Amino acid sequence: MKLRQSANTATVRAPKPRREDESRPADPEAGTGHPLVVFGDHQFCAGERLDVMRMRAPHMHSQIEINFLLDGAMTYRFDGEMVNARAGELVLFWGMVPHQVCDIEEPTRFVCLYVPFSQFLDMPGLDLLRRKILRGGVIAATRVTEWDRAQFLNWREDLLSNDKKLIALVRNELTARMARLNHDGWRDLRQFQSKREDHTPFDAKRAVNAEEMVRFIGENALENVSVEDVARAARLHPNYAMTLFRQFVGLTINEAIHRHRLDIAQSLLIATDKPVATIAFETGFGSLSAFYAAFEKRFHTTPRGFRLKMRG
Repeated sequence: MKLRQSANTATVRAPKPRREDESRPADPEAGTGHPLVVFGDHQFCAGERLDVMRMRAPHMHSQIEINFLLDGAMTYRFDGEMVNARAGELVLFWGMVPHQVCDIEEPTRFVCLYVPFSQFLDMPGLDLLRRKILRGGVIAATRVTEWDRAQFLNWREDLLSNDKKLIALVRNELTARMARLNHDGWRDLRQFQSKREDHTPFDAKRAVNAEEMVRFIGENALENVSVEDVARAARLHPNYAMTLFRQFVGLTINEAIHRHRLDIAQSLLIATDKPVATIAFETGFGSLSAFYAAFEKRFHTTPRGFRLKMRG
């Protein structure tokens, strides 16, 4: 069934990404539109807030997010799945996976670092860890040292200082900490197991191009975008862009566009009371039947069933 709009009905416009300053108090009305937010202009930065607040709706961002829990405990929702973390845990995940803090023990505090996609891809020796994160894993370090708490607090202060020399030092120190995490061991807090496993060596030389394509998809997937548009955003030939994107992200460009549309749709189902047909239209699906088929294939339930389950 094609989505048609009455001549008497105003045009429904797709929600747009929003820039958000993580240091500001949470707006209880925020998060009801496009879940893609921009932290620190996509750069290496830290959240100014230490106290963790519940989020009204899932959001997404381009960076790798690293959380070190100082006190309390929290429950995240990742792509509809609940994940728990407690004080003293070090957790990292890709911000492009829809995530939401849906419950906390009062008070809960953490240090939150945002690492650019290209910077994370450029860290040496993390091939398996990178693949797990880019396929939606929520990684927890199996060993946390006594100095981690003070170190993360110092890194936060240095990043908030906007001192370029200090930020460069933090980048190097964090790279070493990720190498230590990889050496000491880690576990995936999510229950699912990715079906996509490959052993293609990572080539960090094109990490910036991969990040540009990921960000372009995140900001434009709800429009009528093509592989050529995504490649053009990274100044690459489409054939080469498809190969590079698949190597870094583990999806084809079209799969990534399709998945992002579904990510937006599930976020809108949780955060708004918009009719399913409106959400289907806003997220780039040309028919209700196509939307239902894609949604049920990925989430194993109908859009209405998903909404009821998440709100329940």
